[in-house]
Amino acid sequence: MKQRFDLIIFDWDGTLINSIDWIAHCLQQAAIDCHCPMPETQAAKNVIGLSIHKAMHTLFPEVDEQTLSQLIDSYGQHYFSKPMNHLDLFPGVYDMLMQFKDQGYQLAVATGKTRAGLTEALQATGTEHLFCVTRCADETASKPDPRMLDEIISHTQTAKERVLMIGDSIYDLQMAINASISSIAVTCGANSAASLRAYQPLLCLEQPTELLNII
Repeated sequence: MKQRFDLIIFDWDGTLINSIDWIAHCLQQAAIDCHCPMPETQAAKNVIGLSIHKAMHTLFPEVDEQTLSQLIDSYGQHYFSKPMNHLDLFPGVYDMLMQFKDQGYQLAVATGKTRAGLTEALQATGTEHLFCVTRCADETASKPDPRMLDEIISHTQTAKERVLMIGDSIYDLQMAINASISSIAVTCGANSAASLRAYQPLLCLEQPTELLNII
């Protein structure tokens, strides 16, 4: 698989950074705050990757728009209450990204986070300079719609056969399918290996740093 790709697009939460448990906790706390039934931990993890609006609507399909807005606000308050730093990245991720960049790969992020959330995360982890382009769910369509991938590919002027998506959720892999690009799954995040393999990624890895030996 060496020399096969020019552009590597990473999901953020659960792929590069160890944040899945915290996000699930914040979703559960938002439910408590808004007097909604608290979702089970795996149910909360299963919506990670979607835009926050789509995630909340999936978890709480019966609530009205006012309650949905309150849930989103409460989630944000909980999520941003915890400082983030480079130690939140999975071990070896920063060095991996640096190595890929030094090797001439274009690197990008496609995430269900908001722009404000991703900007804070990139700055806190010192990774902002490593990516040539990023796309967030509140400035384009939510996963698994392929629009954010199409925008990244257009921005970098890369042929689709030279593009690789790396993600930990079924939404990442379905988005890659919808965009007609290759994908590799990692099992360090939201979904199990069995769930991810159903979307036919090229490989299913335990950690993103395994990519160094593959591409």
